[in-house]
Amino acid sequence: MADERRFRGPIDLHTHSSVSDGTETPAELVRAAAVAGLGTVALTDHDSTAGWLDAAAAGAEVGVTVIPGMELSTRIEFASVHMLGYLFDPGNPALVAETARIRQGRLTRAEEMVDRIAQDYDITWADVMDQATEGATVGRPHIADALVARGLATDRSAAFAGILHWRGGYYQPHYAPAPLTGVRLIREAGGVPVLAHPATGGRGRVIPEDRLARLVDAGLFGLEIDHRENTEDGKARLHELAARFGLAVTGSSDYHGEGKPNRLGENTTDPEVLDRIIEEATGAAPFYAS
Repeated sequence: MADERRFRGPIDLHTHSSVSDGTETPAELVRAAAVAGLGTVALTDHDSTAGWLDAAAAGAEVGVTVIPGMELSTRIEFASVHMLGYLFDPGNPALVAETARIRQGRLTRAEEMVDRIAQDYDITWADVMDQATEGATVGRPHIADALVARGLATDRSAAFAGILHWRGGYYQPHYAPAPLTGVRLIREAGGVPVLAHPATGGRGRVIPEDRLARLVDAGLFGLEIDHRENTEDGKARLHELAARFGLAVTGSSDYHGEGKPNRLGENTTDPEVLDRIIEEATGAAPFYAS
């Protein structure tokens, strides 16, 4: 059983700060988690661990346990697949090299997209960089914020539904490894991998069973099922697969501050599941609240 002294209050295992595409600093995010009544929050910025220590310091101040993590970009052909990794060694050479390559790919992709958008709209690369904090993983959310600042979209959601949609003519993919590589990288770094929101396209677009089996064989721990973007029929299929393969089930908000409507704690994870993650991890430890 989980030690309730460690996990006071609900547990949210998927959030983003301004280190990637959230609108709050890591410290602000953790303080917001405390205000929302959370006892534990995982910081899972895209392809970066740069916010871990600031989040941990804030957690110690406000009494929130911080689980260090990351949302690793992976890809199946042209489809983006995100892999949550928890409690891995942030200095693992293979993972450090791969995330650096992914971040550079994101940056190059963003610059090329802005060049294409600028042919039809009044926007510059400087506008995008104005929306990103120093050292942030720059990507499409920052382009969206620049479009909003320029009055070309009402909010991020509108930007993604319009100009930044793949049908808009400006979209292009960025480099990312295969999900199987992602699982192996996280496990080799002592971490615990969970497939993020894998049913956003509905039951028919859930990862095929044979491909999931290979991920499980490589060390996949669980599926993030309780997430607002997973469809109801997709969730039903994921529960079937979790039972068949013995995978854990997590729930999270995917909070981005004001960047998305998602609210802290709107979906949560059972303490027993977090306890299992901690037991399996060998790369890092939680930053426990005192």
